[in-house]
Amino acid sequence: MFSRTEELAIREDVFRWLDERMIDHGGYELSRAVLSSYEYGGVRIPLLDRGKGIRNPIQLSSTLSIMTGWKKNPYQDSEDESGWVTYDYRAGDGGDNTKLVRAWANGDPLVYFRAVREGFYLPYYPIVIAENDPVRRHVRFPLDPGLGILGDPLSLSYTDIQRRYAASIVKTRLHQPVFRARVLHAYDGACTVCNLKHSELLDAAHIVPDADERGIADVTNGLAMCKLHHAAYDRSLMAVTPEYEIRINAQLLDEVDGPMLRHGLQEMHGRTIRLPSNRNARPSPDLLAAQFANFARRSASVDGGGF
Repeated sequence: MFSRTEELAIREDVFRWLDERMIDHGGYELSRAVLSSYEYGGVRIPLLDRGKGIRNPIQLSSTLSIMTGWKKNPYQDSEDESGWVTYDYRAGDGGDNTKLVRAWANGDPLVYFRAVREGFYLPYYPIVIAENDPVRRHVRFPLDPGLGILGDPLSLSYTDIQRRYAASIVKTRLHQPVFRARVLHAYDGACTVCNLKHSELLDAAHIVPDADERGIADVTNGLAMCKLHHAAYDRSLMAVTPEYEIRINAQLLDEVDGPMLRHGLQEMHGRTIRLPSNRNARPSPDLLAAQFANFARRSASVDGGGF
């Protein structure tokens, strides 16, 4: 077992390593194989346990990571709408629970892995366990430091203002990474318009903005787009019809500029987007119709013509 100083150094190195892996993988999910390859000082320390949701390496005195599985399990681990996770003790009184409680007592930073599909995870770190309830046999922690400052939403003193602010953090910092991971996976990590495959240059564009009541964070409300086409889409310079055809604003079609405009946008007009192979992940025609109607109105108001 490492010394206390070495343990903290390992945790900091894990966070550094995860930063690098997320950059390498375009910031949108890591596989179990990748997460099992971490090494420190030549010693391999997998960040996930193959048989359970808690990772307690023999070298460390407290828990290193916690994960939620893709499939249902006998535990009642849950994430509430305010971005706090309740994580149950394992059955019995074994060393896993001892190390979990020790992580809480020491304030040790750890990693929470959230499954986005079978065998693939988004890491949240550093996570610090805020509460331990030995009677109910669970711990609780926020997925974002800002949520920890607000306090536990189960507290009677939690106000409506705090709840609304927490909801905004959950939407922007917690739900969006999962949305991005699922959308980019559905489109095989390529832009639906131009087929660019560099994930670090891709976004998960909402068909209907998430501020809209219809703007759910579901893959059917998403399109994988490169930065150029996402920006054009959000600014109604480009749209997609319910029949999956690309339309470019008429005024933009008439402009004369360099090759970026010509090849990047004008030549996309009339093409069909590349669809996910999984039909259940394909963009909703109803949501596309709603967005396309906005595009048509804005185009008409600007140039008085068509699109």
